[in-house]
Amino acid sequence: MTAPRTYQTEAIIIKRIKLSEADRILTLYTPELGKLKAVAKGTRRPQSKLGGHVELLTHSRLMLARGRNLDIITQAQTINNFLPIKDDLERISRGLYIAELVDSFTGEHIEDRRLFDLVLETLHQLSQTKDCEPILRYFELHLLDHLGYRPQLQQCTECNSALKPETNFFSPSHGGVLCHDCGFHEPVARPLSLNALKVLRLWQNCDYATARRVKINPELSAELEQVIREYIKYLLERQLKSTAWLDKLKGTIQPK
Repeated sequence: MTAPRTYQTEAIIIKRIKLSEADRILTLYTPELGKLKAVAKGTRRPQSKLGGHVELLTHSRLMLARGRNLDIITQAQTINNFLPIKDDLERISRGLYIAELVDSFTGEHIEDRRLFDLVLETLHQLSQTKDCEPILRYFELHLLDHLGYRPQLQQCTECNSALKPETNFFSPSHGGVLCHDCGFHEPVARPLSLNALKVLRLWQNCDYATARRVKINPELSAELEQVIREYIKYLLERQLKSTAWLDKLKGTIQPK
């Protein structure tokens, strides 16, 4: 059966690059089609009717026409433009980090409705609070879970013993936590405090409402960020470009 020439889908715009003087290639994340790329003609022109509906981090309903190489967006309607994110430097930097994570970890045309819903819910959460770090850590953990990289936090990944309530170690290459004895002999494992382990376990298995109620101090927040960042870097075999901007932003914006 021949596929219809046009089709509709919801999409979150996660990346865009220039194409000629007037057009862009957009990377979309959709509920039924997974990640795909499409051309948005004329969207670099100020008078474009499509432009405002296909901005980065916008949730839109799109009509597309199938093309020889890339499909073409012919109509677009905004469902949610997440303005609170785009009007705030800290939040938009974290939104772009989320988009880069999704783009880096997913292949094209692989349906994952649960991941689409997670990204959408994360953008909603980011719109509602300026306390962004718990939202990022929650998203990272659940993204890893969806994609089959759930870190083992309940027992030692080397000897399978139950983890004692003490400082253990996190090993990206082992995919989780090592007990104190095993981790002590693993050169690249980093110490993981008991409080960090407790928070990671909670966030791995709770909803966003519960995750946002957890109060963490700056030291613990930095530890959690570093642990998950190292694991993501190990999985991707590279550092995400947006992390450098996040680090720079933290150095230039003073806490209120």
